[in-house]
Amino acid sequence: MRFERGFYAILDRDDEPLARMLAAHADVLQVRIKPGDAADVLRVARMARRVCDEAGIRMFVNDRVDLAMAANADGVHLGQTDLPIEAARRIAPHLRVGISTHSLEQMQRAIESAPDYAAYGPVFATRTKENPDPVQGTEALARAVAAAGQVPVVAIGGITPREAASVFATGVSAVCAISSVNGADDVGAAARCLWRRGVAGSATGE
Repeated sequence: MRFERGFYAILDRDDEPLARMLAAHADVLQVRIKPGDAADVLRVARMARRVCDEAGIRMFVNDRVDLAMAANADGVHLGQTDLPIEAARRIAPHLRVGISTHSLEQMQRAIESAPDYAAYGPVFATRTKENPDPVQGTEALARAVAAAGQVPVVAIGGITPREAASVFATGVSAVCAISSVNGADDVGAAARCLWRRGVAGSATGE
C-alpha cells in the first residue's frame, strides 16, 4: 500500500467541509466516529466515500468490517480488540486491512498476518482517547518500523506539524494527526504542512 503524501487523515465527526479539506491533502481518510451508532457511522462513511472519490483517495472505516462493506470503503482499520486480520479478510477479501499496534510485541504479531499497513503509537501524549496506551516515543517507533519490514507504518498519537520531521526520520510511511489538524484554525494549512513533510521525507511502500 503506497503513501504518496505521507498524511493519513481521520474524520472524527459528521462534517463534510472538514472531510473535503482533509481529503485534499491526504492519502487515506478514515471514518472514526466515537461514540456513534451504526446508522450514524454509515451515514458519515457514505458521505466520506463520495468526498474521497472526488479527491481520488482511499476511504477506510474504523473497527467495523460490516460498515466498511456497506459504505463501499476501500479498507477497514482494526484495533487490538477487533476482529483478527485473517477473519476480516475471510469476510471481506476485497478490503485492505490496517491494524493499530501499541508496542513492539504487538507490531511483531501483526506483521505475521501481513496487514496492508500498521499504525503505531501513541508516539507522543494524546488527548483523543479516554484511556490512551502508554506513550512510545520516536526511538520505540523506529524499532517498530524496523520490525515491520516492508509493511508501511503509520505513526499516530500527539503528532503536530512541529514534530513531523522527527517522526518521518524514523522511516514511517505516513503520519496521522487528529487534534493538531482537525482542531486547527486553518485545517488546510496544518494538513499541508504534514503532507509536505511526507513528500520530502517519508518512505513509501507497496
